[in-house]
Amino acid sequence: MSNPPWILGIAASHNGSVCLLRGDEIVVAIQEERLLRSKRARLHGALGHLAVRYCLDYAGITPAELSMIVLCAQSRSEAPENDLGLNPVLQAARHGVPITTVSHHLGHAFAVFATSGLEDAAVLVVDGMGSRFSELPPEERAAIKAHVENGGETTSFYDATAEGIRPLEKHMVRDGRWVDLGGNGGGMPGFGSLGGMYGSVGFQIFGDTMDGAGKVMGLAPYGRPTTPAKDFFEITDGNFVYSNTVPQRFAHADRWPLRQTEYCNLAASVQVALEEALLYCARHLRSKSRSENLCYAGGVALNSVANERILREAGFKNVFIMPAAEDSGTSIGAAYYGLWKLTGRVARRRLLHDTVGKPYSLAEVDAAISRTPAVRVTATQDVVGEAVTQLCEGKIVGWFQGRSELGPRALGQRSILVDPRLPGMKDTLNSRVKHREGFRPFAPVILLEEANQWFELDGVSPASPFMLRVASFRKEKRGQVPAVVHVDGTGRIQTVTREANGRLYEVVREFHRRTGVPIVLNTSFNVAGEPIVETPDDALWCLLYTGLDCCILEDRVVWKRPEYRSILDLKIRVAADWVSVRHPVEQGEIALGARETSPPLPVETPIGIVADGERILRRQAQGFRQPYVEYSTSTPWGSVLHASELRILQVLQHVDGQRTGRQVLEQLARTPESLDEAALVRLLGRLRRASIISFHE
Repeated sequence: MSNPPWILGIAASHNGSVCLLRGDEIVVAIQEERLLRSKRARLHGALGHLAVRYCLDYAGITPAELSMIVLCAQSRSEAPENDLGLNPVLQAARHGVPITTVSHHLGHAFAVFATSGLEDAAVLVVDGMGSRFSELPPEERAAIKAHVENGGETTSFYDATAEGIRPLEKHMVRDGRWVDLGGNGGGMPGFGSLGGMYGSVGFQIFGDTMDGAGKVMGLAPYGRPTTPAKDFFEITDGNFVYSNTVPQRFAHADRWPLRQTEYCNLAASVQVALEEALLYCARHLRSKSRSENLCYAGGVALNSVANERILREAGFKNVFIMPAAEDSGTSIGAAYYGLWKLTGRVARRRLLHDTVGKPYSLAEVDAAISRTPAVRVTATQDVVGEAVTQLCEGKIVGWFQGRSELGPRALGQRSILVDPRLPGMKDTLNSRVKHREGFRPFAPVILLEEANQWFELDGVSPASPFMLRVASFRKEKRGQVPAVVHVDGTGRIQTVTREANGRLYEVVREFHRRTGVPIVLNTSFNVAGEPIVETPDDALWCLLYTGLDCCILEDRVVWKRPEYRSILDLKIRVAADWVSVRHPVEQGEIALGARETSPPLPVETPIGIVADGERILRRQAQGFRQPYVEYSTSTPWGSVLHASELRILQVLQHVDGQRTGRQVLEQLARTPESLDEAALVRLLGRLRRASIISFHE
């Protein structure tokens, strides 16, 4: 392709992201949450988000050089906040850049097919809910199985070739009620989709439809499926008919760790129900499509246990699931949709590894180390050998290499690595580093050539490059790697090769040479509730904040100094550009060294939007009907306007650049707003991630 076009794809969603294509090549892609340091950061088309600047800056181009901008919204693409024409960074009309939108499930379909490398495929998309009926193109509307009032798409079936992606069948949920949080007195919500079914169980057990659903799969093996699938749904004339039977049994707001036996059984039951539903969908699509290949995407495609059954039982010759299967992947789909609009052909470029973030130079790593307190650097000529030495000594190693992952699974670029042979390491990691529930498992990363020797993979391909499969360990091997064997004897596999995984492959191979075990424990480089680290600064902060022993950033091995004990021993300064107390009527500055400047154009905030290039505030969001704190911080990709509850002033009013965290704790003890040590550590961590404060010696 001569003069290949630059195409920017934007995923306007709760997993907001941006992708930049040059022709059919993904140049760079990033989730907004990784830059904003706020989990599930939303992104809107009308706003100048950090991810947009990140992608353009890395490519070294201006918005005027773009050939097309495409938005894929999770819903409400027609809403003012998603109007690409208002985007203050892109300024599409001024530069004469065409803009368009793609419906949500079609965006998923383009993403997974274009990155599969397959000549043709049946495409299955399953999530909570996508676009509304009013936002669907005519061919998508024509594929709807049963029309419902104000419907939103929940399950879609497609045929895909180089010429285009054709809808075969689509299921909708009435009035957008994929999960009905408004009913049942705080108990388990009703649901109207497969993603909603799993999310409602996540809400009942953990109080969260999104992150809670991610925990349900790990909890399920601890229980028994005591509730049959028919109590969740029935399939009538090819339509899913969802039932309120199960929600009616849980009309209470008891959350985990209450009712543990009951909730383990509920998790096991919904997992089995989901597997039965997805097998029906995959087999139904197999009967409708001419292709022997399956491409599968949507948030539900992150359920690795169900994926294994689809791979083994659905009847397809090849199955491809992209690593960013959830909504962050739709920025890739939006970009490839734009390429199809420009060229008339659907690109098919196999994604071999999820390494689409920008790289950080050794100079950037060294600069981050120099501004991080309480750390020291060890020189080494052999990073791989040093990493394996630390693993064999039982150390917990932060591993920061190359370009970051777009999807939610750390695949060896932003990972924490541990020796899987250590019996107590699962509990140590969950409590000392990840700060999460003890039932949650950790993944084995294994040399592809050794996978059949360790897992029961007879008759199926052993390849699992994106950690999206779960298979049983061979019984004679389980005792050798207890830290990565789940309670049911399974592991969520990631297979690695030299071609796709570079240094991570070399680490696992060297570990195998020294120990006879071709497996290393791999988990995401973050703390529960925090996005995976993106920058060297993020990684070093995680080293200081957690029980990590060391962090290997490119060719540098970084340790905490021997005398370091806690972030409370470090001095704290206010790093925000300005901080204000805002009232519904009047506004006033507080004395925190804030300077009298007009705030820059904001990116997405809990209460802020941008329209017509002007900064405006929406109606007070829930939780901010009383006075709240508004603050501006700076990032390498632009300034950010935030808002938060008033209680953060409890800390900021005692921060003067000279007091340590322990001295702030002592100051707070003299006030009615005193915090205990653990609560202050958590709050300081949150303020540091938001760049409101910084630490120094």
